[in-house]
Amino acid sequence: MTSPTASSTVLPIARGAPGKRPIKVSKAVPPTLAWERSLWAEGHDVIVGMDEVGRGAWAGPLMVGAAVLPRDKRVYKVRDSKMLSEAEREGLFDKVAGWCVAWAVGAASQVECDTLGMAEAQRIAARRALADLGVTPDRVLVDGSWDFVGRGTTQRIIKGDAICLSISAASILAKVTRDRIMRAEAPHFPPYDFDCNKGYPCPRHKMALQAFGPTSIHRRSWVFMDHLPWTNQRYYRPEQPTLFDQPTVFDGALS
Repeated sequence: MTSPTASSTVLPIARGAPGKRPIKVSKAVPPTLAWERSLWAEGHDVIVGMDEVGRGAWAGPLMVGAAVLPRDKRVYKVRDSKMLSEAEREGLFDKVAGWCVAWAVGAASQVECDTLGMAEAQRIAARRALADLGVTPDRVLVDGSWDFVGRGTTQRIIKGDAICLSISAASILAKVTRDRIMRAEAPHFPPYDFDCNKGYPCPRHKMALQAFGPTSIHRRSWVFMDHLPWTNQRYYRPEQPTLFDQPTVFDGALS
């Protein structure tokens, strides 16, 4: 197997073989330890997989998960968090957390997302995750073509959350942690259905924003996404009558 190369290279790989065939990902095909094993063989002991969640949300924090896996144990059914149902992710969370040699989730608040921009917010969340790990990484594996860690030890992997096991584990830890935060916020903001949509765009979220405006946990520069195709939705307007309105009396007649 060809070894992962220096941090400046973006490798479009499938199943650990660089550049041989198009990447195909499927829930039926588990991520592997191919990248981690190659780096361990080169003498790098602490390999950290990292992934972000919440970048495309309108509300709530952006979060980056970090996971260091053992060499001799495996938790089955780990996949990219996007391939799993909410119940599957919740069922795996404690198993994955207990399996990891070390793990952490770093966050950037909605205020930081607004004031600093999404790129810098993601860098901050990544730095916080690495600071909380309690170990010093020799190499960091990240999903995608952008090095949001910036330590000079980063290996970028296209579709890494689906094909690299430590990145998949990090994606589950970050996603479940963020989902729990959004479910906890939901009772404070009932119209927005944060327990269901977790702050991401959807028709009911859009309608709540049209009716009531942004909440304290919305990213103010991201709400009202006018370029999205919201069609055939009926919005609540304050002037519309409801069943709870008192009837108006005109000259003894009800209107």
